[in-house]
Amino acid sequence: MDWTSAQLRSLVELTRRGTITAVAEALGYTPGGVSQQITALEKATGRQLLRRVGRRVELTDAGATLALHAERILTTEAEAVEALERTRNEISGTLRVGLFATAAAEILPPALRQVRETHPGVTVRSRDMDVDEVYDAVAGGSVDLALGLDYPDVPIPRDPSLRVRELSRERFSLAVPTGTMAGRSGKSGRSGQSGRSGRQKVSLADTGDLGWILPSAGSYYGRAVLTACRRAGFEPQVLHEVTDTAATLALVEAGVGVSVVTDLMLRLRPSSLDVLELHETMERHIVVVCRSFAEHRPTVAALVDVLRTSAGRRPPGGRQQSGNTLLTR
Repeated sequence: MDWTSAQLRSLVELTRRGTITAVAEALGYTPGGVSQQITALEKATGRQLLRRVGRRVELTDAGATLALHAERILTTEAEAVEALERTRNEISGTLRVGLFATAAAEILPPALRQVRETHPGVTVRSRDMDVDEVYDAVAGGSVDLALGLDYPDVPIPRDPSLRVRELSRERFSLAVPTGTMAGRSGKSGRSGQSGRSGRQKVSLADTGDLGWILPSAGSYYGRAVLTACRRAGFEPQVLHEVTDTAATLALVEAGVGVSVVTDLMLRLRPSSLDVLELHETMERHIVVVCRSFAEHRPTVAALVDVLRTSAGRRPPGGRQQSGNTLLTR
């Protein structure tokens, strides 16, 4: 059959995502481009692979059969590329990287600078995507590896076909409008204590009467925060459902609610707000995800090492603290 990997990948992604638009977003194509790939594949096979049902499309029996084999073909192709790379033992070629917004802003730029200096034969093509979608993107082959987030309270499902490697850990603090927690004696009875940084130290339960700014409860992040709050004995009042970190910081600064933050998140937007340490240990782990058979590809292993260095690096003097108020710049 005279088909291409791009055509097969479009079909496989359609089985995962269900719509032409979602496939286009995942692969970085236009919806029209995805439709052209499927049409060309139908011409190559001589079979109708899709049928329209209302405003949606679904796979025909022929389409579902080919999709199953296409996934195997793409996996075999990727394994062949990995094996060939290992035989020449060179760190070169193009890698496609998926990453979430914070990583795109804070981890990728220094990593790319280091790649240019130490591995000039490597070309990195990156794609910003929803953090909860990076695992499917790696599994589907639309990217070679991806930066993601893992929460101990709500861990990523471990797929045997994927490798998840921890790059760094971040502990959450509580971001509140300036002066909100001053002099409060909350439910925990522990407010007002100071942590190792000199910041006021509070419990999540001390925010029981305050409004919260959180992502959707269906996201890993939202579920992790809700789990931590419930373990502390209260249900947070979510007033604003926001995914974007910079928008969350702006809303906290505006005095409309509280949220949890990490140092990496605070670097995304200059803000004037109070950052308080938490008695509870609440963490997120920055991870890199790749397919199992690609883990030892020289180029993939080299980029993972660079990303690990970049993820663990914190620029000195990035913040000034006055009392409990943190000014990020």
